Amino acid sequence: MAETVTPGTTKDRLSTTPPSPIEAFFLLRQRGTTVGTEVLAGVTTFMVMAYIIFVNPAILTFASAPPLQGLGPPFAATLAATCLVAAVSTIAMGLFSNYPFALAPGLGLNAVVAFTLIAGLKLPWQAAMGVIFMEGALITILVLTGFREAVMHAIPNSLKKAISVGIGLFILFIGLEIGELIVWGSKDIGTPVAIAPMDSPRQLVTIVGLALTLVLFARGTRGALLWGILSTTVFAVIVNAMTGNTAFTIPGMATVPSAIVSAPDFSTIGQGLNFSVFSYIGVLAAVLTIFSLMLSDFFDTMGTVIGVGEEANLLDRDGRLPGLNRVLLVDSVAAALGGICSASSATTYIESAAGVSQGGRTGLTSVVVGVLFLAALFFSPIAAVVPPHATAPALIIVGFLMAGLVREIPFDDVEEGFPALMTIALMPFTFSITNGIGGGFITYVFIKLVRGKASDVHPLLYGVAVAFAIYFVLVPIRSALGV
Repeated sequence: MAETVTPGTTKDRLSTTPPSPIEAFFLLRQRGTTVGTEVLAGVTTFMVMAYIIFVNPAILTFASAPPLQGLGPPFAATLAATCLVAAVSTIAMGLFSNYPFALAPGLGLNAVVAFTLIAGLKLPWQAAMGVIFMEGALITILVLTGFREAVMHAIPNSLKKAISVGIGLFILFIGLEIGELIVWGSKDIGTPVAIAPMDSPRQLVTIVGLALTLVLFARGTRGALLWGILSTTVFAVIVNAMTGNTAFTIPGMATVPSAIVSAPDFSTIGQGLNFSVFSYIGVLAAVLTIFSLMLSDFFDTMGTVIGVGEEANLLDRDGRLPGLNRVLLVDSVAAALGGICSASSATTYIESAAGVSQGGRTGLTSVVVGVLFLAALFFSPIAAVVPPHATAPALIIVGFLMAGLVREIPFDDVEEGFPALMTIALMPFTFSITNGIGGGFITYVFIKLVRGKASDVHPLLYGVAVAFAIYFVLVPIRSALGV
């Protein structure tokens, strides 16, 4: 029976009132969302990503490794570059693709730049950023030729579901780790991961924050994750003050800022257009280095887009994201932009799922995130107040939401179930989306071959499986070649 709409009701007005320019541009009504919901989602995503504003420069400048300080770019300039790259890339994603994906310099890739390229291979930081620019440029070429999109379409649905679940568990694992509820173990205690000893006030912040956020979430409070982050931040500030500002050691974190405005330093922008890596380590070593970074960047984004797109119900019945090439193009150009600006490779963030869980469905969410990163260029002391322990509860809950897709994976079929399990397990266990996807691809192809079903495998998956096999043995290959 058709639904009766009473004249004068909100629903009636929405159905007859012409959409505003913003609603029309971002297709808000078609995707069942509103400006308010999108803004709320954007603020939530920014809050769970804001840590990168300070963590990225801390890693690239070796702030936590005093003997290496001076090898990386200046801290203030890297902070400004981080905000600028995140702002430009995320706004471009929102306007060009109309999807709620946010981008920023990738955590993990920045550690590779710092400790492998700069400290390990002894590259000047300008040359290391040149490597990032080149791998971003190569991925952009793969997008423009349609190769990257073709690979994504070749992934079987069972692995797409597994990628979503694996990313959910990865997000949950990140929340537990940055909230200091778990620690990396060792052979001495018989486990690679262990429950952390509850001896820090920071852990109390995480636990109280998780309890508060769960209450809000379980009661169906609108904006539960955002309110949870804000209330937990207030509690963190109180805890920090009670300990004489010693609970959180990073300057400005969980502390009422003495200054609000900061002047951005753009001195490193453009210095990543550097191709001297070939003269420093040779052509072969440079090619292998660019290949490994490119493969990681290539599949990290692939997993994130599939996982977050599934959570937002944006994929079609074949598990494909309409207009995917626009997303991949922005992401690829963002990687190159990160190198040019000396901020490391920018990539699509799995934390975008936090905004999606709050109802974000369009590019307006991304534009809000980008504008907040732009504001952080000048108001970084305010962003510094939010500790990771205040965002950890939100990540844990988002992980729970994404893990629900596991019920749609056919574990009774070894051809589909075992590769899916490898994907799900390796992502959180190895702290890498790429490793999970690689493990799933290789086992999927292998099982199909041994069961005599080679024709069931998309030709592109064979090439990708071989590329991953090379990726996984790249360290011994480099040792054998003396590079």
